[in-house]
Amino acid sequence: MSRIGRAPISLPKGVTFKQDGRVVTVKGAKGSLTQTFHPNMSIEIEDGVLSVKRATESREDRALHGLTRALLNNMVVGVSEGFKKILRIEGVGYRAAVNGKVLELSVGYSHPVYFDPPADVVFEVEDRSKTIIVKGIDKQVVGEISAQIRKMRPPEPYKGKGIRYDGEYVRRKAGKAGKV
Repeated sequence: MSRIGRAPISLPKGVTFKQDGRVVTVKGAKGSLTQTFHPNMSIEIEDGVLSVKRATESREDRALHGLTRALLNNMVVGVSEGFKKILRIEGVGYRAAVNGKVLELSVGYSHPVYFDPPADVVFEVEDRSKTIIVKGIDKQVVGEISAQIRKMRPPEPYKGKGIRYDGEYVRRKAGKAGKV
């Protein structure tokens, strides 16, 4: 049996769970998330603890078991605590700023690049405009927006300039043979 799939999910205080057939809605202090799950997965609630059960032992159901539990757990964590990704900007003249809700990046192009966030996503800029924090309740959306921001100027291996995730290691290369 799936180790991830059989782990229970405890609902924190203030989080409500509602199931209507295959559609599950989780509401909390930060907002609400809705997701449709596979019909072979059954989600049960007992004393504020969610558990996911599968119908058969088929390969597909075993794969869906852990996936369903992980998605459900991400929904519960998202509406109670939220998710965040931290991006670091390296490079002379590279900076970020937030104007209203829109993120403005100056990363070496002839023009600034603007990112308009989707609903439930918030940008914060700290550390003298060198750190971008992407916050939201949906883990998938936060990760996707962070990847799009990083894609604007990925870190290059020679000088290390660009936008990188916090803690990301960029393997540096030596320059031309004649340079030291």
